[in-house]
Amino acid sequence: MSYKRLIPCVFIAGGKAVRWFDDPTVISEDVIGLAKYYSSHGADELLVFDLSNTDEEHDEAIDLMKRIHRVIRIPMVAGGNIKRQEDIKKILYAGSKRAIVNFSKQDAAKQLEEAAKRFGKEKMAVSLNDFDALFKHQHLLQKYCSEIIFMHRLDLNSVMNVTDIPCVIVTDTMEEGELFKILKCQGVKGLSGRYISQTDMDFLKFKEKCTDEDIKMTSFESIMEFSQFKTNEQGLIPVVVQHYRTQEVLMLAYMNQESFDATIKTGKMTYYSRSRKSLWVKGETSGHFQYVKSLTIDCDYDTLLAKVDQVGAACHTGNPTCFFQPLAGREYDENNPLRVFESVYRTIEDRRIHPKEGSYTNYLFDKGIDKILKKVGEEATEVVIAAKNPNPEEVKYELADFLYHAMVLMVEKGIDWEDIVKELADR
Repeated sequence: MSYKRLIPCVFIAGGKAVRWFDDPTVISEDVIGLAKYYSSHGADELLVFDLSNTDEEHDEAIDLMKRIHRVIRIPMVAGGNIKRQEDIKKILYAGSKRAIVNFSKQDAAKQLEEAAKRFGKEKMAVSLNDFDALFKHQHLLQKYCSEIIFMHRLDLNSVMNVTDIPCVIVTDTMEEGELFKILKCQGVKGLSGRYISQTDMDFLKFKEKCTDEDIKMTSFESIMEFSQFKTNEQGLIPVVVQHYRTQEVLMLAYMNQESFDATIKTGKMTYYSRSRKSLWVKGETSGHFQYVKSLTIDCDYDTLLAKVDQVGAACHTGNPTCFFQPLAGREYDENNPLRVFESVYRTIEDRRIHPKEGSYTNYLFDKGIDKILKKVGEEATEVVIAAKNPNPEEVKYELADFLYHAMVLMVEKGIDWEDIVKELADR
């Protein structure tokens, strides 16, 4: 039996989250906050549906998808109001893992084929609301999509006899028994709908119920028991915490069995505080959570290495890492590109918050967005001119100038390197 996923759905209408695709009752005016709640409380993925009717509302929904993508730590799959290939591109570039083509719409088959050829089959999902559409288009779906989203309760056994494409079921039933039946179906990879999308949904509790029903749920699972670790006299094991993307060492903390189990269960780093003598979920107070990417143990079984997705700063001082105080050693060049970019970015950001007289950066901010854009354009032109000359040093110099001015623009627009790196990784 394959592992199953709990996938809440967010229906966006008028910039708000509504109850259902045919029920405009507002359940939350804060779409971003709702998505963030799902992400931080145990959901495995997120479905986002744009219910807009106009191009203006559609662009607003796309913007919300971008903002959702920045705050959640789970995959997002999105669709709705897709009229042309450009709409699919916008949804994918907003951070969606897959774009959903609605097969109840005219020309959906043509849209799917064109999009799959352009963006790849793995980037495409389709939504269906009847068995006939699946039967009619099964060969096309098999060739051009990687996920089917059924918007109604169907005869799932019949469905799975027609296709082996992973399916997500979006259902309006609130009966747990019915939900268990859906999850037990072999071809179903995920469950969504009204029950899973409750604004106060306890995903971990429902996963426990699913486990009691012998349904395997997506979660971390340790291949070793905590009792196999070599702990100190207090039953603690040290944990070295590293940023999974930059490889920067962020902090050192300790775990006991309870905090280790909580980390495995929730996917959020949970430690044992030796000073408070209690469990400590990193970020519970500050919001600077650490989401587990991987846990490994050293050769002596006495130290854990956690690679995490760090939200905000790891250190309580506001520094990105707890290891910022130099003690001894020789000076050396810091060549990690991302750290250099982030350092320059933070300096520019600091200039905006704490202006300094005579600062060129502050001059740009004082002049405003038009001046910043003018300089970005000028520097881009300088790069082109330098590239026409034989000396590569000129290109290096002009590119550095361009990147600096681009970072001023990033600070002005509230975009950081995390946003850029994430966007590039998603592409």
